Amino acid sequence: MKKSQVITASAVAAALSFALHATAQGGPAPAPKFEAEKCYGVTKAGKNDCQTANSSCAGTSRRDAQGDAWVYVPKGTCERLVNGSLQAKKS
Repeated sequence: MKKSQVITASAVAAALSFALHATAQGGPAPAPKFEAEKCYGVTKAGKNDCQTANSSCAGTSRRDAQGDAWVYVPKGTCERLVNGSLQAKKS
């Protein structure tokens, strides 16, 4: 490969990665349009709405049922779910 091809390929890769990074969700999930509560300990890995002990962004929990990761659920349902808690638990 020529040096100019390597530079061009690197530039294209950098541009694509910037575009993907710019569209990735950052920060908290938007508040739902229904009456909701934060439910801790019930999310799948990477499906939390926001905030863990190690992160402040949505979609960043590292394992299923992480005690400090929460998701919005309809008000009154959290404590009916297995492992559901209205308070964060130690991970």
